Amino acid sequence: MKKDVLFMCQFFYPEYISSALLPFQTAEALKDSGLSVDVLCGFPKEYIKDNSKVPLHETIDGINIYRKKYLQLSRSNFVGRIVNYFSFTFMMLMNILKCKQYKVIIVYSNPPILPLVTLLARKLFKCKIIFVTYDLYPEIAVNMNAVSDKSFISKVMTKINKNLFRQVSHVVSLSEDMKNYILNNRDIDAKKVSVIHNWATEELHFSEVQSIDFKNLRKKYKLIVSYFGNMGTAQDINTILKLINDQRIKEENICFLFAGHGNKREEIESLIKQKQLSNSIIYDYLSGSDFEDALNITDIFMVSLEKNIAGLAVPSKTYSYYQSGKPVIAIMDKNTDISKEICKNNAGLAVENGETEPLIEWLLSIVKDETQLVKMNKNVQKMFNNLYTKDLQLEKYVKLVNSVLEE
Repeated sequence: MKKDVLFMCQFFYPEYISSALLPFQTAEALKDSGLSVDVLCGFPKEYIKDNSKVPLHETIDGINIYRKKYLQLSRSNFVGRIVNYFSFTFMMLMNILKCKQYKVIIVYSNPPILPLVTLLARKLFKCKIIFVTYDLYPEIAVNMNAVSDKSFISKVMTKINKNLFRQVSHVVSLSEDMKNYILNNRDIDAKKVSVIHNWATEELHFSEVQSIDFKNLRKKYKLIVSYFGNMGTAQDINTILKLINDQRIKEENICFLFAGHGNKREEIESLIKQKQLSNSIIYDYLSGSDFEDALNITDIFMVSLEKNIAGLAVPSKTYSYYQSGKPVIAIMDKNTDISKEICKNNAGLAVENGETEPLIEWLLSIVKDETQLVKMNKNVQKMFNNLYTKDLQLEKYVKLVNSVLEE
């Protein structure tokens, strides 16, 4: 007899990034609902402090995790990412017989060629596919200038997507603007596309800040503005650089915290060093108590997307910010869900790409009158509780998977 669900994803427990924690927590929720759940994923390397004690196979809370080793090069350059994508996908292909044991396969959009394996599994074993679209390919790769729209890779991804959206049982979109893009640019019925937001993957406890360094920062600065997460091609880092280098901002008692990876991280590090911006501090990826401390001392958070990325991706750290109950600055197309919700609920500030002047003026007004933050904090918390909690999103996944199983 077939089991219910197999997750197929590159990253999973015990890796600490959101693209590992989100599927792990989804798998736990499905298992807790009574479904049989297993995982086929990559062996951890980059996003774990020590992988020497991680087994290739283990069972956690009834979930069988099968980890497969593959060639992993540095993700900091295009060649490294391409090698990783193909290496991991090839390893999943070599293990395709495992798919025969399951009714439903939940597959993620990264790596972008991974869904090919599930299409073959569907053809061979009649598996149903739920496709979770973290990013939309090839458009996001083309718009980020990672590949040309006429390149072989772009054509392959276009072909994959053309077949994929026709054959999947259901698609999970991360936002309404992403769903609208899918319906306008893919051959799929609207009934087969659901919006399930990502969520804050770490439980936040408003306990006393543990880190001495973070305690000292909180004492030193009147206002702390933070950017955590990916600093890659999809993010509008240029607007943020102009902000932290503005003379008016430098003269105020404002601290900027950065943490994360990505190919634009060096731009931030370089500016901080060249301009001697002592009020701007950049860390490596923060997790656990360090991330919790950073959230606790922050007054305002920033998220950003390049203008041509709207509808193609959603910055997942946004939901951790909402959970903390702090206002958010969204630097992106104002037609995105994030910008609309922030404006609608007075939960921060939304500016278009390159609009540094209104951003600077807004921050200066906050410094003069911090009581504005109190009201926005309440608005963010209310918005989060009504729309974006972990439990709300996981309930949607449980309902969706059960409906696909019953089809």
